[in-house]
Amino acid sequence: MGMPVLIAEDDPVSCRLLEATLKRWGYAARRAEDGQEALDVLVGSEAPRLAILDWMMPKLDGPEVCRRVRSRPREAPAYLILLSAKTTKEDVIVGLDAGADDYMTKPFDLGELQARLRVGERILTLQANLANNVKQLQEALTQVNHLQGLLPICCYCKKIRDDKNYWQQVETYLGDHSSARFSHAICPDCLESVIKAQLPAASTKVP
Repeated sequence: MGMPVLIAEDDPVSCRLLEATLKRWGYAARRAEDGQEALDVLVGSEAPRLAILDWMMPKLDGPEVCRRVRSRPREAPAYLILLSAKTTKEDVIVGLDAGADDYMTKPFDLGELQARLRVGERILTLQANLANNVKQLQEALTQVNHLQGLLPICCYCKKIRDDKNYWQQVETYLGDHSSARFSHAICPDCLESVIKAQLPAASTKVP
């Protein structure tokens, strides 16, 4: 089943036709018979990410539903398409200012509605990807912050003392506080001063 879409339309015939059309396009349609029911759905814990709202509805009209939805910021906001028989530029401005993402006038072309729903899906996908990237960045910054501050380090063996007063090898400490992983090698200075110094001196006598 495709992405859930809320249909808020008080005319039962129009609502059923739109629901059947959305299901044919692969969406999971959900109906609301008035503005208050639409608002309850859109601010609920399982709110659809796409919504088609009629302007004229009982209890709450479409623009008011948009205003109230936008007044309650969510981590994953819905994409709201407002339908109306109002065609003036002033009406379009009122609808968009109320918080609608898109505006279509009745009667509308089904092909155009399908295209606008696809635009909404693309925008929602971009928002989700952006939110995921921000989350990953925050996790990376948290790891960096764990390494900030004064670290007690032994001036002889170079072990680091953690906040529980345990002494750890540098690579152990950094591995516990970051995503860093280590491979071991020998630097040129240690090769000369430690490794070669422990090797037996080569004989300089000529047999």
